[in-house]
Amino acid sequence: MTNQNLIVGNQKNRHGHLKILKYVLLSMRPEQWIKNLFVFAALLFSKNVHNPSKVIEALIGFAIFCMITGCTYLVNDLIDLEKDRRHPVKSTRPIAAGKLREKTVILVILLLGCISFFFAFSINKVFGIIVLCYFILNVNYSLYLKNIVIIDAAAIAAGFVLRVWGGAVIISVTASEWLFLCTILLSLFLGFSKRRHELVLLADNAISHRTVLEHYSAYYLDQMISVVAASTVICYALYTMSKTTAESLGTSKLIYTLPFVLYGIFRYLYLVHQKEKGGNPTDVMLTDGPMIVNVILWIISSFLFIYLVH
Repeated sequence: MTNQNLIVGNQKNRHGHLKILKYVLLSMRPEQWIKNLFVFAALLFSKNVHNPSKVIEALIGFAIFCMITGCTYLVNDLIDLEKDRRHPVKSTRPIAAGKLREKTVILVILLLGCISFFFAFSINKVFGIIVLCYFILNVNYSLYLKNIVIIDAAAIAAGFVLRVWGGAVIISVTASEWLFLCTILLSLFLGFSKRRHELVLLADNAISHRTVLEHYSAYYLDQMISVVAASTVICYALYTMSKTTAESLGTSKLIYTLPFVLYGIFRYLYLVHQKEKGGNPTDVMLTDGPMIVNVILWIISSFLFIYLVH
């Protein structure tokens, strides 16, 4: 009986540990890690996709950003714990639902944070600083920046820029200024579209969901979305036609990928205005068939023009 009780006890402990790991992983929101694919932008546009060592370095950078991104989501859930418990959807998250103890979450944050920073600084000091800045930015976003009009979207854009910059640094290449500009404008477009979706969908409950929405209106957001959408397309077009781009990539045909960028912008606007989607860009990228096909075609065409067709 004693041995049986011991075996049963060990099985229960093992099952309990697996449940904790499951809840930790869910709280780190792995579905959002798709945003870290921006780390590979410099790899693609520096003509290093065929270089195995550079690909491995980029994959390591992606993994580190995924870990630190997971940390920021855990920090965010701790900061917004009381608010999330009153939210109809967010209250089901493991931390808000009480499935994870706060002490356990803090321990995971410290552990993952230390591992992420250790590897980041060991690989490249500049890359380590970028990862640290990314973490600090996101913690400050959870604490303050998300409540400041316009700065909330700018902070999100800065996070994407740091991903692109980190992806360039870890493979030891210099990212084009055009790449940074396109990243900033695209992320602002997505950020303002998300705010519009929240404002229109939640209506009278919008402010209780997100305080900063008090300072926005649908008309105001539409104006900003129009500006950054047009700027994104123009900036990308200028980048593809730039003499510097043609010389560095060895092709002037990248302009032929512009239709995919245009379609992507138009499709997203359609989803925001006609289908009341766009509140979560990640969901759109993972569930909207036409958008998925469009992104795949853009990647394939970009690869062909950069690496095969000159």
